[in-house]
Amino acid sequence: MSACTFFGHRDCPSNIRPRLFAETEQLITQRGVDIFYVGTQGAFDRIVYSVLKELRRKYSIRIYRVLAYMPKPGDADNADTILPEGIENISPRYAIVHRNNWMIDRCKYVIAYVTHISSGAYISFERAKLHGKTIILLTSHQNYGNGY
Repeated sequence: MSACTFFGHRDCPSNIRPRLFAETEQLITQRGVDIFYVGTQGAFDRIVYSVLKELRRKYSIRIYRVLAYMPKPGDADNADTILPEGIENISPRYAIVHRNNWMIDRCKYVIAYVTHISSGAYISFERAKLHGKTIILLTSHQNYGNGY
C-alpha cells in the first residue's frame, strides 16, 4: 500500500487533465499506489477528484477528499470526505496548511501543479520535497524526489 496526494493552484487550467490522468494511472499500475488524498478547494482539486473517480472505475483505489474546515450541516457531496485529526483545534487561518501537512505526512508521492511561488500550493510542494516525497511536477517534465 502506498499513498499519493496532490497540490495545485485553485485557478488551474483544465488542459492538465490528460497528463494528470496518465501520471496518476502510472502510479497505480507501476508503483502500487492505491490511496489518494485530495483537497477540496479550487479547480485543481476538482480536476484531480474527477480523474480519481474515473480511475476508481478501472482500479481498486481509495480516494479521500480531505477537508480543511468542519463541514456545515447540509453540505452536499460528503462522499469520500475525511477530516484530519486535530483540525477542530486549528484556527481557520491555518486550517489549509494543517490539512496539507497532514496529507504530506501520509503519502509517498505528490503530484503538483505549481506555476508561481506566492501560493499555498508552492509551500506544500516545497515541504513535500523537504520531507523526501517523490514529486511529479505537472508544469514541467522534471520529477523531483526519490528516484521516480
